[in-house]
Amino acid sequence: MSSLKYVIFFLTLVIGVPFGTKMAKKNPKVEDIVFFFMMFFTVVTITINFVSREHFRGTSRGFEIGLVDIAMLIILQLIKDRKHHFPTVKLPPGLWLYIVFFFFCWISIVNSAPGYVVNSYFEIWKMIRMYIYFWVVYNYINSWEKFDKIMKFIAIIIIYITFTVLKQKYMEGRFQCPGPFPHQNSLVMYLIVFNSLVFSYLLNRKGVKLWFWLTVYGMGAICIISTLSRAGMVFFVLASITVWFFSFIAGFSAKKIGITFILVVCATIGILQAMDSIIERFETAPEESGLTRIALARAAVAMANDKTFGIGLNNFGVKINPPYSYGADVYAFIHNDRTPPPDYEEKNGLVETAYLSIAAETGWHNLGVYLLFLLTFFFMNFKNYIKLKKSEYRFFATGLIGGLFAIYLESTLEWVLRQTNNFYQLMFVFALIGAMTKIYKRDKLESRRVINATE
Repeated sequence: MSSLKYVIFFLTLVIGVPFGTKMAKKNPKVEDIVFFFMMFFTVVTITINFVSREHFRGTSRGFEIGLVDIAMLIILQLIKDRKHHFPTVKLPPGLWLYIVFFFFCWISIVNSAPGYVVNSYFEIWKMIRMYIYFWVVYNYINSWEKFDKIMKFIAIIIIYITFTVLKQKYMEGRFQCPGPFPHQNSLVMYLIVFNSLVFSYLLNRKGVKLWFWLTVYGMGAICIISTLSRAGMVFFVLASITVWFFSFIAGFSAKKIGITFILVVCATIGILQAMDSIIERFETAPEESGLTRIALARAAVAMANDKTFGIGLNNFGVKINPPYSYGADVYAFIHNDRTPPPDYEEKNGLVETAYLSIAAETGWHNLGVYLLFLLTFFFMNFKNYIKLKKSEYRFFATGLIGGLFAIYLESTLEWVLRQTNNFYQLMFVFALIGAMTKIYKRDKLESRRVINATE
């Protein structure tokens, strides 16, 4: 049975990609469906693992290839076929920092634990896929109209996630619902970004169906509350407030005030309805969980200080445990500095912050590169917000100000940005930020040419 899945995969690759490309060339609707799958399969990750280590505690567990990559190959072929009309950009803005980050991740492998070097290459392979995904989305988006289609796709994705969450909550009786994601924190951070865009679309885009988009936004909020993620709920509110603030800076309107009133009333009712579960979640949170977070963070700092180039990419889950000493330090912190017994075999997990995870595995210098990479796109998006003052597509930049601000802060508490689903989404929105900049510059250049031609 295991060999059958590889046969199916290679048939899909050899036959499905050329056939899908041919159909997409003939029919724009097929093209839209393929691009939708490029988004949808970052949520529903249907993949095949080569050299899989499913029980390994790490950010990657095998050489994965998924349906998202199949859809991506079809869009890549369309880009190549249209390069005479829309020239491709080999190195989009901001991506050179990713290359530097990738280089230092590669260097860190010299310190990987014996027998776990292949685990580092799992992550290297994932980073290559993310690079290609970014490049494809950036070069594919060449018109503002595609942003309207993306919003429709986002709505479909949120609706799908909502039905999955409701099924888990009311049919399966789960206390914390992860939806189609590997963990509830993954769902929260994913929806913070997309729901921020929906909220901005509601407030700032003219001619939208308010009842529909209000419902979609409400669905996203219900999913986030259903995870009962303490940090997630706080940062979701922060993202919404940030989007609201920058939307009102752009200008007051009766529509914005009305939507604000409706959402405040609905949010109050929703919170009161879920108050018992929320209170229980905050009151029953184990103290040891907080101590473990702190202890793992201390261990990550120790790792980063111990090795200039880090302990090895995707090796935190190995070196936090015996025979390495970092795990003993975790035990000592949690158990009041008591020395662990000789037969100590406790299996610790990953540090609960993306930033210290990167520092521990690849060095402090590479954390600096990573932060610069994140901030480059954040400020590029902020520039788009300023430059698109007269554009109806300014809503996209407004939504990402709130969404990125919230998940950057939440990543001080979660390592989720390194998970495959959320990594794809991050590169997706980064590519859209770059595409907005590209389209704005192109339109401005064309306007100047028209003006010069008429003079």
